[in-house]
Amino acid sequence: MSPRPRGGRVQSLRPRRRRVGVAGVVLVLLVTLFGLLLGRLGQLQLVQGPQLARAAVTVNTRTVTEQALRGRILDRTGAPLVDNTFDTVVTVQRSVLVRADDGGRALVTRVATALGLPFERLWGKTMLCGTQGAPAAPACFNGSPYVPIPVATGVDARRALTLLEQPEKFPGVGVSAAPARSYPRPAGALAPHVLGWVARASADEVTAGRGRIGAEDAVGRSGLEAQYDGVLRGTNGATVVAIDPRGIVTSTVSSTPPVPGRDVVTHLDAGLQARTEATLARAVASARSQKLRADTGAAVVLDVTNGAVVAAASYPSYDPSVFSGGISSADLARLDDERSGTPLRSRLTAETFPPASTFKVISVPAAVNAGAALRGTYDCSPNLSVGGRLFNNYESRGYGPIDLHQALVVSCDTVFYRLAYAAWLEQGGLAAPVTAADPFVSMAKAFGLGQRTGIDLPGEAAGRVPDRAWKEQYWAATRSETCKRASSGYPEVARTDRVRADYLKRLAAENCTAGYQYRAGDAVNFSIGQGDTAVTILQMAGVYAAIANGGTLWQPQLASAYRSPSGTTAIPPKRVGTVPLRPDVAAYVRAALADVTRPGGSAGTAFKGFPQDRYPVAGKTGTGEVFGKQATAWFAGYGPTTKPRYAVVVVVGQGGSGSKVAAPAVRQIFDAILALGL
Repeated sequence: MSPRPRGGRVQSLRPRRRRVGVAGVVLVLLVTLFGLLLGRLGQLQLVQGPQLARAAVTVNTRTVTEQALRGRILDRTGAPLVDNTFDTVVTVQRSVLVRADDGGRALVTRVATALGLPFERLWGKTMLCGTQGAPAAPACFNGSPYVPIPVATGVDARRALTLLEQPEKFPGVGVSAAPARSYPRPAGALAPHVLGWVARASADEVTAGRGRIGAEDAVGRSGLEAQYDGVLRGTNGATVVAIDPRGIVTSTVSSTPPVPGRDVVTHLDAGLQARTEATLARAVASARSQKLRADTGAAVVLDVTNGAVVAAASYPSYDPSVFSGGISSADLARLDDERSGTPLRSRLTAETFPPASTFKVISVPAAVNAGAALRGTYDCSPNLSVGGRLFNNYESRGYGPIDLHQALVVSCDTVFYRLAYAAWLEQGGLAAPVTAADPFVSMAKAFGLGQRTGIDLPGEAAGRVPDRAWKEQYWAATRSETCKRASSGYPEVARTDRVRADYLKRLAAENCTAGYQYRAGDAVNFSIGQGDTAVTILQMAGVYAAIANGGTLWQPQLASAYRSPSGTTAIPPKRVGTVPLRPDVAAYVRAALADVTRPGGSAGTAFKGFPQDRYPVAGKTGTGEVFGKQATAWFAGYGPTTKPRYAVVVVVGQGGSGSKVAAPAVRQIFDAILALGL
């Protein structure tokens, strides 16, 4: 039996050993954790410290972009044709649309109703351009997918602000002010095809811009806005701010102010521009009153001494402010619809026409170079048979033996037919090689036809000089379809016009086997600006400017200078060539053109009462035949003949007679030049 302890207590060592063990474990754990903490702290400070420091700076700063104000477009006196304003913009966060079960349609519907705008207009803006179902630009969203979508621009500010007062009804909707283009219309001038329009930069443009173009920037899409986009846009500013965890700005880290774009000063005179636009519209109305379609037209005033474009109008026209507030799909479709005349299309640069008898100022020096006597006599018969086909005078009757001066004054076609036919035979006729030198073709190209003028506008057409090489190339490219039509005919045409369908089938059969040949008919048609010849109004303005100034070809130019607060940079005129025009031939042609606008000339009636004694004007009518369409009306002239300053050209597609429609319009523009003291 074990002895009992003193005092009657029974003592045990086990509990004490247990307490010591627990304390040791806790101590060990504390030491271990402290060691891990020290190790982690050392890793953060010594190993990852620099990286985390950079991340902290990145996370705690924000860059705020300040849009550069776009430069203005001014007329020659400094009057703004395009200016800047600020529009109220309503935006929607893309994330809100994506999260919505209906893709955001209900939200956009509520926004459209609140703003009083069509749902389709706002809904189109929610779609990125180029994605499935998106409308055409600019009715779609052509910006970055990472910024709020501007669904409505140029809206009523009071209506827009009510959206912010109801965030539960309009989640993700924001309202801001954005710079926009305005069109002051000085003296009533609009010039949309010259000025162009802008739209928000696309994601691709932002990427390709490498920091020069931001997602909120406007980019020129046509006209001078596109041509001088880099000059007008300027450079955005950037402010880097530091923020705390709550997102509150605590300081400014750095700041770079925006640099406004430079103004582009043009040669346009606002007063003359307005009157030229009104004159062109009246010419179209006049043609339509004569039961003509008159669906297109253009007018140009060119300074013959340096190529400056002083006025330029295209018909049909449009108001460029339609783009300022965000254009609807319906409005965009109308502007690009053939049934409404495709108003967006510039008839100044993108449209070509047969020059008709205005081309004869080229044919006279060409015929003289081919050996014709400048002061000889030629038969102006009512018609001429060439290659088994009868070619008639179109603008004039038969006058019998006349000189080249009179042939220009009365616009006798058959004189030029004979001259061109003789030159064609001299070259070898049908047997001539494709490289045969054709004096008419050479002179046309020397005057700048068949190539772009180089005007400072995008989208310029080159036109066409249909020589032997072109005939072969065109035949090779179209032979398969031509031969197919020779067999099948034109049943779609026959349903409404049997005679035309039969003619087209015979023509296809002929061209299937021999369409490569440069025939006598091609040569005589070319001599009066018909057949496959195609020119722009700017090219013909250049031709008449060269006739007036003695043979110098100037590049047509709209911009005269760049202007900024630091100064003005002039854009010098550009001489692009000299026409091989003998001085005596040039003087002869100018004398004949001066008589065209006087009694007995083809434009004598149009210029009746004009003050020829103090401001004599010269020019030439043209009435171009277009298969399947009504004739194209032309008048090209210059003045004053004593010291030529301006070439003025008007063309009206399907406008009928040049003497009845285009010549009166040119006379009215010269009236305006005199009234304005230009």
